[in-house]
Amino acid sequence: MANSEAAVREEKVAGINTTLDTLPFGTDEDIELDKKKTRKERRQLPETVESKALYRDVLRIAWPSLAELFLTSFVSMADTMMVSGCGTGAVTAVSLTMQPRMLIMTAVMALNTGATATIARARGAHDQTKANSILRQALMIATFIAVLGMIFGSTFSRNLITFMSNGGSSAEVVDLGTKYMRIQMITLPVAVWSVCITAALRGTGNSKPCMFYNVIANVVNVIFNWILINGKLGAPAMGVVGASIATAIGQTVATIIAFICIISGKFYLRLSLRNAFKFDKDVVLNIVKVGAPAMVEQLFMRLGYILFGRTVFSLGEASSDAHNICINIQNLSINIGQGFAVSATSLVGQSLGRKRLDMAEHYGLRCRRISMYCSIVIGILLLIFARGILTTFYRVDEDVLQLATKVMIFVAIMQPFQSTQFVVGGILRGAGDTRVQAIIVLFTVVIVRLSLVYLTVNVLHLGLFGAWIAVIADQILRALGIYGRYLQGKWKTIKLK
Repeated sequence: MANSEAAVREEKVAGINTTLDTLPFGTDEDIELDKKKTRKERRQLPETVESKALYRDVLRIAWPSLAELFLTSFVSMADTMMVSGCGTGAVTAVSLTMQPRMLIMTAVMALNTGATATIARARGAHDQTKANSILRQALMIATFIAVLGMIFGSTFSRNLITFMSNGGSSAEVVDLGTKYMRIQMITLPVAVWSVCITAALRGTGNSKPCMFYNVIANVVNVIFNWILINGKLGAPAMGVVGASIATAIGQTVATIIAFICIISGKFYLRLSLRNAFKFDKDVVLNIVKVGAPAMVEQLFMRLGYILFGRTVFSLGEASSDAHNICINIQNLSINIGQGFAVSATSLVGQSLGRKRLDMAEHYGLRCRRISMYCSIVIGILLLIFARGILTTFYRVDEDVLQLATKVMIFVAIMQPFQSTQFVVGGILRGAGDTRVQAIIVLFTVVIVRLSLVYLTVNVLHLGLFGAWIAVIADQILRALGIYGRYLQGKWKTIKLK
């Protein structure tokens, strides 16, 4: 008991504290009793716990992530807005790099899923030594993956951009996209390190430092966008290439500050050069157990997005620009679900590490509620102010604007389904339940989305609207599938060493 109290005192200095930390550890008997409870019984809070305290815990972890994600999306929109001033096709050139880069990042994203879940479990069990070990292993694996991605991506940049354009872009646009992507690939390890550290810190519930260094990085990105795209302060006007360099500079700043955070030890995790940097089989296997299905999920998703993107890009540059502008708006709205998914993953993982299945369910429920209410409000606002939002942020031709305004209807309708998909998915990831999600993504993204986009675009000739019919069908089915998995309750009993 003394050791447990000492651990709690240490965490009050080193990391964020929640209502969960005030409760006793559960037992195997408690887990068995929880399985026998009715749905009504599971909704009842422990005697010493108030609902408002749980909402407060959720918001304390979610709001820094929300602020960070929204700012990142605004910067992405600012990138697109600034690049859109470089001439027709500039937005498409940048957009062509998105899915190939994300495909290369798939393994890292899967690693992050495993690291977040296992670190959350260790944090819930008050095992700081194990959490630090997981951090070291994750950084080593991330470095290896990033170097391979850097070599592959920089070598085959033109091939990837040409494949994505699918004959719908000019040689000039392909050339610009190639230059943009090559810079991103050369600096890939730097970006990967900060992403990996962010995932680890979020597993402990420490989302504020992630917000801090990512906000600074985004501000740096925008400043250098202004300087390098337009040729300010004596710099040459580099256009699309300048935008890529600005992004790389911002990522470098984020990585430097992220390393300072984990070396300082102020946020629960501590990276020390005195510790051995060698592979730990048990830790790596735990990360892989959660991360491997997530990697399969991401591979299916990126494959589907790439093939889908090729169809959209084949519609011509006007449709491509309208599509990518709406994707930027959608990515901004997605942040609500992603922000509360961070809370869900961290708090559910910590609850399960503490053997408190009841708290895992209570935290998950409140994450879902807040996110759903927010998504409904956002959907209504997008419906009412679609054209105003677009004209505020983008300088595009009238034909592009008209297309984008109509597509915004689809973006608004899918808001509640996005929310469900991300937050419930975050609950399952916090529990280490990632296999079924991979199967659901295979069905909805690869089979449903691609089949529908072929039917609506190539057979029914519905153009960009046909493509978005496929998108919304995918979103609805994916949300229903993931929520159905959650209701089965199997996520509560997954064991990690």
